[in-house]
Formats: sequence, structure tokens, C-alpha cells
Amino acid sequence: MMIEAPESAGRPILIVLHQEHSSPGRVGQMLLQKGYDLDIRRPVLGEGLPSTLASHAGAVIFGGPMSANDPDEFVKAEIDWLKIPLKENRPYLGICLGAQMLARHLGAKVKARDDGKTEIGWYALNPTEKGRLLMRWPQMVYHFHREGFELPHGADLLATAETYPNQAYRYGANAWGLQFHAELTRAMMQRWVVHGEHRFCMPNAQQGREHLEGRMIFDSALKAWLSEFLDMVFEGKQAMAA
Repeated sequence: MMIEAPESAGRPILIVLHQEHSSPGRVGQMLLQKGYDLDIRRPVLGEGLPSTLASHAGAVIFGGPMSANDPDEFVKAEIDWLKIPLKENRPYLGICLGAQMLARHLGAKVKARDDGKTEIGWYALNPTEKGRLLMRWPQMVYHFHREGFELPHGADLLATAETYPNQAYRYGANAWGLQFHAELTRAMMQRWVVHGEHRFCMPNAQQGREHLEGRMIFDSALKAWLSEFLDMVFEGKQAMAA
């Protein structure tokens, strides 16, 4: 009996990074393990994005130190480019900046809190009813941001939190946004703690030792969740709900 290959078989996933030495981390590792190739582009370095995703299985836009509100041409171009996965109904995952860019594209605002509170470290995550119907969610997730986004009109809120209420959302069938970071390897987190130390004095930010101690406690659940979540985004597999 012949077994049909999945529609996405043989097609790479577009990976959009925002610094010269950025890495897709565990997202990249897991996608490779799941049989995908990675097409890595860095628009900040002048690398273009494809005019169609017909040859790709989907796309991921990762985070970065810039803001979705910045006037840089590559930021504007990435936000505008999001019309392609939406129009073609291709799987899209935005992580932190990538989620904020999608929110901007859909007409929602991206901004910091009036009191300056950040989420830098580990914070509790609370799935909504719609989120719980989709899958189990980790209790604690890792953050490194000082801006949040409004929920785009027509999007489903999947998870919320105390400081920034919009943590995970789905727009249509195939577009997803996450405010938090599940992709960090241990080496990545150690680099972020070293290079981001100047941010630990910001309101609500945790100190570096709390980042690494939290990883020992919370990361295994976050890693397991990420694998199931990627299957849902790129393969349409329904995870076991809570």
C-alpha cells in the first residue's frame, strides 16, 4: 500500500532572523528533526524575502532587539511581507518581534506599558478557554521584552499573563503569534543573560541568576510543549488538550 507524503514534504521552512549571529535555536533543531530543511534569511543584512511561499512549508519570524515600530526599511518590509503567508494561507509563526509584526500588519498597536514594566525572565502563563481546547500549555514561560501588542481584530487569544495580557494568539487557520520564547537553548540563554544584563534594572525584570535557575525548573515542560506546538502549526496535528 502506498502512503502519500504530506503536502509539506520536501519543502523548507523560511526562517527570518534579525542579527548576524542569531540562531533559530530549538525551533530550528526541532524542525530539522521533524524532516524540514531551513531557508534562513536575514533582511537586516540585506537578504530578501520570497515573493511567494509556494516552495516553502511555512515561515517563522523570530525576535530581535529592534521594535516593530522602528522606521528601518527592513522592519517595514517584513511587516508588509506578512500579506504573503496570510493571502496564501501558509503556516506562519511569529515569536516575540515576529508576533508583534503580525499584530502591526493586522492593524493592532505595539507599545510598552505606561508604567514601564517589562517581562524579562520567567513568568506564569494562563491559557484561555480556546487555548485549553487546543493543547496543554506550560505553566511558566521565558520572556525578554519591554513592549507588548494589542490583540488584532478577529484573532483568537490563546494564552494570557498578568503584566502583558496578550501572550499567544491565532489569526485564521494558519497564523500564530507568541510573545514568549520557547526556542532558547541553554547556550542562547547564557548569551542573552550576559549581553542583556543592562536590562535587568528595568521594572519587573528578573536578575540573571533567576533566568538560569528558572530554566532548571521550568524548561523541560516548555521544551515538550514546543515540539507539540510546532506539529500543530506546521503539520496541523491536534495536540492533546488539557
